Amino acid sequence: MAVSMLRMRCCVSRHASCSRLKRARTFLTVGSKFYCSAPASSELLFSLHKRGVLKDSFPEKAAQDQLPRLLQSVPQTVYCGFDPTADSLHVGNLLAIIGLLHFRSAGHHVLALLGGATAQIGDPSGKTSERERLSADVVEENTRGIRESIQRIFTNHEVLFHDSSRPLGTVNVLNNRSWYKSWGVVDFLSETGRYFRMGTMLSRHSVQSRLRSADGMSLTEFTYQVFQAYDFYHLNQIYGCRIQLGGTDQLGNLMSGHEYIRKVTGEEVYGLTIPLVTSSAGDKLGKTAGNAVWLSRDKTSPFELYQFFLRQPDASVEGYLKLFTFLPLAEVERLMEQQRENPSKRLAHKRLAAEVTKLVHGKEGLESAKRCTDALYHSSVQALEQMSDEELQELFREAPFCELFLEPGTTVIDACRKVRAIPDGPRGYQMISDGAVWINHKREDKPQQVLIPKLHILSNGLTLLRVGKKNFYIIKWLSL
Repeated sequence: MAVSMLRMRCCVSRHASCSRLKRARTFLTVGSKFYCSAPASSELLFSLHKRGVLKDSFPEKAAQDQLPRLLQSVPQTVYCGFDPTADSLHVGNLLAIIGLLHFRSAGHHVLALLGGATAQIGDPSGKTSERERLSADVVEENTRGIRESIQRIFTNHEVLFHDSSRPLGTVNVLNNRSWYKSWGVVDFLSETGRYFRMGTMLSRHSVQSRLRSADGMSLTEFTYQVFQAYDFYHLNQIYGCRIQLGGTDQLGNLMSGHEYIRKVTGEEVYGLTIPLVTSSAGDKLGKTAGNAVWLSRDKTSPFELYQFFLRQPDASVEGYLKLFTFLPLAEVERLMEQQRENPSKRLAHKRLAAEVTKLVHGKEGLESAKRCTDALYHSSVQALEQMSDEELQELFREAPFCELFLEPGTTVIDACRKVRAIPDGPRGYQMISDGAVWINHKREDKPQQVLIPKLHILSNGLTLLRVGKKNFYIIKWLSL
C-alpha cells in the first residue's frame, strides 16, 4: 500500500499574516484521521532517552522543564530534515526516521523535510571539506528517491507495527525548495540576515572546525545555518512546529533556529538531538569501508539489509534492538536472556534483522530476505525455485544474468560455454570433469549430461550456475 494511494485530508485555517508568510496551519493526514486528543504516552521523552533514541535537548533547562508538559497537553508538531545529497537515505539516517515514528505513534504530528534547496548549499556539519556541488536536476531526482523511501517506511510502520487502537498523528513530507524558489537573494538577506550575529555564527563547532582546516570554509557553506534556521521558522509559522529533531552534529543549526524564532516571534521552541550510531570499530553505522547500506532496494536489497544486521557483533545487538525496533524494552530483555542461555541460536540477531527489514521493506521484503538466505547459505533448491528474477539478481548482484533459448539436447558444457563461464577447448571440459561446476547447489561433473528439467532447470525457468567458489551465473531459459 503506497503512501501516495492512501486517503489524504487537508485542513487549512488562516491566522494573521507574519511578514511574507501567511500564518496558516496545514495538516496533511496519511491513512489516519486528525485527532485533537492528548498524546497517548505521557512518558514519551523518558522512554526515548531510555531506548537511546534521544541524547540532548536545547535549550537544556527549558526543554527539561517545559517540553514534557507541552507534549502532554496537546499534540505537537515535530520535524526532522533530510538533505537529498544522494538518491537514497542509508542506515545512518534510519534512527532519525524512527524518532519521528515514535512521536507519531504517541499522537504527535510529524514533518519530514527534504532539503531540495539546502542540498545545493551543502551542510558543513561533520564534513572536513566542501560537498561537491549538485545540479538542480540531480537534487530533484535524489529528492524523489528519498521521498519514496520515507513514505514507504511510514506506511510499513503504520500497517505492521502500530497499535490500531491508539490514534496516530499526521505525517507530511515537504520540500523546502517550495518556499525558497520565490525568494530573491537581496530580499531574503534583508529580511532574515539582520537577526543573525557574526560572532555567534563563527562560534559554531561546525564552522570552527572548518575554519581551522586547510581548505577553510566557503561563504556558501557558512550561510547554511541561516537557511536551516529559516526552515524551522517557516515550519513554526505554517505548521505550528515547535520541536526539531537532528543528529548531534546538527546542534549548532538547532541553536540558530531557536535563536531566530525567539528574536522574530518571542516563542519558545526546542531542539532534540539523536546520537550518532557507530559500529564496534567506531565507524558510522552502515558506512564501514565506504560501502553504505542504503534504504532503497535498488541500491541495497532486503537480503543485504537483513544480513547487515544479522552480522552485527554480539556486544551491539541489545543496543540496536532498543534503537532500531519498536519492541517493548521488557521483550528486548527477554530476548537477550534467551540469547545468553543459547548463544548459537542467535535469536536476538535474527529478531533485530527481521524487525528492521520489515520496517524498511515490508513483509514481502522480509520474506524475500529469508528466501535469499535459504538459497545462498542453506543450499535450498526449494528457495531457489520460489525466487523471482529480481531476487536472484539482487542476491548475486555481480553475477551475469543471461537469457538463453533452450534447444533440445543442450548439455552442461553447452550451457557453461554459452554464458562464458569456462574457457573453450579441453580446459573447460576438464574443469567440469574435475568438479569445479555446480548447478543449483549440486556438483555436476559430467560435461555431456543433457540438462534435465527440475534438476538443472528449476520450475521457474532458472538455472544457478557456479564455477569455483565465487563465480555465479544466472540463466533464464526461454522456450523456442
